[in-house]
Amino acid sequence: MYEPRHKPPLPFHHFLLRLLLHAALAQVLVVFSLAIGMWGYEYYEHMAWRDAFVNSAMLLGGMGPMKTDGLSDGGKVFAGLYALYAGLVLILVLGIMLTPIIHRALHVFHWTEDRGG
Repeated sequence: MYEPRHKPPLPFHHFLLRLLLHAALAQVLVVFSLAIGMWGYEYYEHMAWRDAFVNSAMLLGGMGPMKTDGLSDGGKVFAGLYALYAGLVLILVLGIMLTPIIHRALHVFHWTEDRGG
């Protein structure tokens, strides 16, 4: 997917395109995850879509849910599982977004090192 060590680093405009593609992939993952969370809160807790949105978004952002008291048993299980899932999604999105940046930095460093620069 990325250029190997013996090839020169991508031109900057291609690198920006790579960043945009990674951002688009991360956005798809976040929207999909937000939809799962909203569905779960609407199904188990009968929340309005706005309340389900804010709870799901807060969990995906790493902040924690807005409503924690008065949840049904099914809602508690869903909220716990979704919180674990949301934490992993947060880490995954950070990885997706940082991978091209870290790769480019290491590639440029090794490219100049191999060339005696």
